[in-house]
Amino acid sequence: MAELLPQELRVLVAVAERGGFSAAAASLGLTQSAVSHSVRGSEAKLGAVLFERGRTGASPTPAGERAVGHARRILRLYEVMGAEARGAGGEAAPAALDGVLRIAAFRSAALHLLPPALERLTARHPGIRPEVRVVRELGAGAAGEVAAGRADLGIATLGVAQGLPPGLLSGVLVEEAYALVHPAGHPDPKALPLMDWDENCGSYTRTWWLAQDWIPRATVKAEDDAMVLTMVGRGLGMAIMPELSLREATGAVDVTGLGPEGPVRRVGYVTTPESAATLAVRALIRELRAVSG
Repeated sequence: MAELLPQELRVLVAVAERGGFSAAAASLGLTQSAVSHSVRGSEAKLGAVLFERGRTGASPTPAGERAVGHARRILRLYEVMGAEARGAGGEAAPAALDGVLRIAAFRSAALHLLPPALERLTARHPGIRPEVRVVRELGAGAAGEVAAGRADLGIATLGVAQGLPPGLLSGVLVEEAYALVHPAGHPDPKALPLMDWDENCGSYTRTWWLAQDWIPRATVKAEDDAMVLTMVGRGLGMAIMPELSLREATGAVDVTGLGPEGPVRRVGYVTTPESAATLAVRALIRELRAVSG
């Protein structure tokens, strides 16, 4: 099979991100016919249809999604190769790390795990410029951003039912217990309605949940864990939340542990094999381990 050239990879990414051949051509400074010709050539080389063409534009097929993800990751390696080569020190000098480091994380991890690690990382390597995107931990979540080539490293919940996208590497950073959070001073918090939110990782510990006859069905849904905490503090219900979410708890709520048999959530980093070999990602993983240990 013939290899795709860097320009062909850029065309695939541009069509996927711009939603059509005309918009991709404009962004790349090419003609629409040149973009169409490039895509057809890539499809012939890969032996798969990569885009569904329609009147309103073009969208990646499942094969196209995979191909575009790999294209982003390969193009990113070209960038990293240049940065690491320019920053390479001599025998007596360590390599100087610089350039953008792209990170995806769910909200509470971005608030509480990343900042101390990034503070240490940028103190050691002032040339690194972190770009953090907060991603809802739904569907593919932060791990999906890494697989799609939009992030060099993700902070994600590990051990979920759907597992990681194929070909990614991961490592556990923290194991955090869930706890019952309820209005401060409430005489019978278990009588309150259960509050929940779409990203709640209770689904990852469903066996434990089903064995608890005191947990009612969720009757109140909120947008995210911060809203749940606020509503619990207003006396509107109780919730079962992981430790990272509870770091934002105020005096308006009480937190009660669920004992040694309570559910535990594993949070860790996710990256690709190629990114795991880069100096910046390795340095970030070291700092994440240092602040999480």
